[in-house]
Amino acid sequence: MTISMYQASVPVFIRMLGNLGAILEKGEAHAEARNIDPTVLINARLFPDMFPMSRQVQIACDIPKRGATRLAGKEPSETPDAEASFPDLIQRVRDTTEFLKGFCAADIDGSEDRSITVKAGGEDAEFSGQTFLLNFVLPNMYFHISTTYNILRHNGVELGKRDYLGSR
Repeated sequence: MTISMYQASVPVFIRMLGNLGAILEKGEAHAEARNIDPTVLINARLFPDMFPMSRQVQIACDIPKRGATRLAGKEPSETPDAEASFPDLIQRVRDTTEFLKGFCAADIDGSEDRSITVKAGGEDAEFSGQTFLLNFVLPNMYFHISTTYNILRHNGVELGKRDYLGSR
């Protein structure tokens, strides 16, 4: 059985963003239940040179949004990074998910060999569509969702592997 570029991208993005939204909801509930200023969690980092949780969420949304757009042969639009609360971050996840639902298989399939150039680390990085998806977009999305999970877990939010993986 073969898997299409669409099957390997958009449904995976949507599933993982849904899990991220649920993780953020647990973070918000944790802060409320324990009378913790939510900005403490939103600005938390695992190490001083890492981005805060809010930026991790923003990137976790931007990567699949930009990835799907580029795989479809279009240039992605920029989303301002203005989220400062759990509801803002959760809404960004929902908005990104709705955006991704606008893609269909015909938009993405056949993009395996499409030439894609992105800025990575301040330099141009060139990929084929398949390499872009498998070696850049998916690992980056997973990294930033995992880091969000880890920041919240480190700060006492009761999360487990099932929260990260979601339901079947």
